[in-house]
Amino acid sequence: MTLSLWPGRPPGETEPLPEEADTTTPEDRLVAGKRVIRLGNVSTPTLTVYPAPPGNATGTAIVICPGGGHHILAYDLEGTEVATWLNSIGVTGIVLKYRVPARNPERRWQAAVQDAQRAMSMARENSTDWEIDPQRIGILGFSAGGQTAALSAIFSKRQYKLVDDTDRLSARPNFAALIYTGGLTAKVDEGERPSSLVEEVAVDGDTPPMFLVHAHDDPVPVENSVLLYLALRRADVPAELHVFASGGHGYGLRGTADPVTAWPNLLAAWLKTQGCLTSR
Repeated sequence: MTLSLWPGRPPGETEPLPEEADTTTPEDRLVAGKRVIRLGNVSTPTLTVYPAPPGNATGTAIVICPGGGHHILAYDLEGTEVATWLNSIGVTGIVLKYRVPARNPERRWQAAVQDAQRAMSMARENSTDWEIDPQRIGILGFSAGGQTAALSAIFSKRQYKLVDDTDRLSARPNFAALIYTGGLTAKVDEGERPSSLVEEVAVDGDTPPMFLVHAHDDPVPVENSVLLYLALRRADVPAELHVFASGGHGYGLRGTADPVTAWPNLLAAWLKTQGCLTSR
């Protein structure tokens, strides 16, 4: 089931983009030996719902934010394949096709976060029909999608003016899972390591619990996850951080011999400790 995110034109949209398309070429990198759908020019954001099978449904749902540097969306690698895996542990997967490329060069995350906030409210509005618990709706993001998920969890205020009654429902997830997240650390000079978070990452006691995964050798600095974890710790927000010695970036959940690709098992265990894999 696929739904349009907005009843009309999304916030701030003025000019149409070229037609949406898979921009992958034969020269693009394979992941675990398979091609990746690199979806570009998304101007009509949508939600696609993958209900958990009735036999093992837990009532938990997760909005999935694929990565792609706010330029494209790795739509299968970090979207539809993730929804299928979530179904296997009894969780409804909701794939968010958010707007790319970034509209605002100063706030590259802005359109994506607006779409994610709208997605959270829509999930709560449809919770009865989708047979999910409105108090157990999380968000999961990869890379730039991780930034989108993180900010959606951290922001207490909606990043756009209310459009309709849907927006009167909470836009904040109940928990967040962030996989090789970028865009959270302040810029540094070449050769230096990040030492602080950007201003908008203002964690407080109301921030929901988080699960974080990163590889030490990721070209997107591991400090994005480490510094966020430390901020969560200072705010006494429950959090779990896994840093692997190697693994790089952009592996999704396609399993390889590299230990980092076992992160889905760790996430499932964490969700269980949060009470999200018990049926209601």
